[in-house]
Amino acid sequence: MRARTMAGVALTACVALAVGACGPEKSKDDAGAKPSQPSASTTKAQEPSVTPPTSARTEKPSPSPTGDKSAPKTKAAAIKRYEVFLHAVGHEDIDTVCDVAGPAAKQAEDEGLGPCTSTFLVSFKMISPAQKKALQTATVDPQRVVMRSPGKVEIPVGAVKASMTFSEEELGDSTLEYLKNDWYITS
Repeated sequence: MRARTMAGVALTACVALAVGACGPEKSKDDAGAKPSQPSASTTKAQEPSVTPPTSARTEKPSPSPTGDKSAPKTKAAAIKRYEVFLHAVGHEDIDTVCDVAGPAAKQAEDEGLGPCTSTFLVSFKMISPAQKKALQTATVDPQRVVMRSPGKVEIPVGAVKASMTFSEEELGDSTLEYLKNDWYITS
């Protein structure tokens, strides 16, 4: 069975297995939903040891358009959005990671894994410094990306170009769908 990740990108076997339940059986209502953000006091009380260093949050890549702006419904825009996600994982930018992976993260949360902010903060600790550095500048080979429909793109792990190679177990394939005027990782 093909390994799936909550965001198509969890870089450890632990997260890939934990999120393996994120499959194609999602409803359109859940697909555009973003995970709820726990309050700061709740997060601190439950998980004091998983907060990333402050410096990691200052190196955010710019997320794709939000609000009134619409991202183009193109393969190139989907690739750009996925690259933003990869860079955010490399920089431990939890806000961008959880935005781009919102639908997949919401489904994983509904299946008992906890909110994206908690799950990915733990995942960040399991990613090696070399992997994080490689993801910060990773790109995607457009020729290896498959357009399944005008609003659905599949990005295989082999399309990710970085200073190191990532396996299926480390990164996984990702599906992005065009929802609410932008591209989101759905599985």
